[in-house]
Amino acid sequence: MDFLHIAQPLVWSLAGLFGLLFIASGIVRVMTRTQPHKDYSELSQRVSSWWIMISVFSAALLLSKNLSLLMFGLISFLALKEYFSMIPTRRTDRRVLFWAYLAIPMQYYWVSTGWYGLFIIFIPVYMFLLLPTRMLLIGDTRKFLSSLSTIHWGLMTLVFSISHVAFLMALPDTINPSAGSAGLVLYLVFLTQFNDVAQYSWGKLFGKRKIMPSVSPNKTWAGFVGGVITTSGLAVALAGLLTPMSLLQSAMAGLIISVAGFLGDVTISALKRDIGVKDCGNLLPGHGGMLDRIDSLTFSAPLFFHFIYYLYY
Repeated sequence: MDFLHIAQPLVWSLAGLFGLLFIASGIVRVMTRTQPHKDYSELSQRVSSWWIMISVFSAALLLSKNLSLLMFGLISFLALKEYFSMIPTRRTDRRVLFWAYLAIPMQYYWVSTGWYGLFIIFIPVYMFLLLPTRMLLIGDTRKFLSSLSTIHWGLMTLVFSISHVAFLMALPDTINPSAGSAGLVLYLVFLTQFNDVAQYSWGKLFGKRKIMPSVSPNKTWAGFVGGVITTSGLAVALAGLLTPMSLLQSAMAGLIISVAGFLGDVTISALKRDIGVKDCGNLLPGHGGMLDRIDSLTFSAPLFFHFIYYLYY
């Protein structure tokens, strides 16, 4: 039997997520009935989208590692597609974008084989060299640097960074006897998403002083600090259930995930502000696009992965 099917801590953790969703759905329903004069449609949409996202995520984790890799590959594809639809590109770049999209199945193939050497250099080195070569063969030098930079940055952020979540699944389950490699994925993804909610909540309750007013006016120091403390505390509490980490290691992991998640969030906010859009898409009602949902993971995933890789592999 596959290890994922007998990892009880993983099953109980996912059940806890659905329990939280039931509570959230109940709260939204009560608020809608008791305060009919207020519009809770966006909040209701967000909760409904979470039901779909967590159901798909849970099924992928529990059924098979290959299905999980396929899911993360699809996430990278959808996010990269949204990114290319927003940024200004040249007509001749269409032939270059083909190779950028082709990098997605190649990158996740290295993940599926556990080939760390190629996984870690394929996009930073080989795609870094291939993209300008293809542009040179086209012969269009107009806005060459800006076009090359934006395409490769998208690959690095939305394919290379996100594929680190998937590579956690490729690590042997023996490094995490309690919940296997899937437990590490759940730990990272849940804490990253929880950190977004915690920073938003603390900011709404106590936020006054803006932390980056020119980039993301809604971000406050209270939200940032409150999110870091809350997420780090939860990281310690969940470590024994989902990871092999000690108390100190889990506290460091919580700090890494919360700070990196914040930086990933504001980086994508800066990108959207530069382009002049509010959301990257409308794929997820109440949340925007796929890129809006995984922005924090673009920073937290590679840092957490290499933290675990350094400690246990």
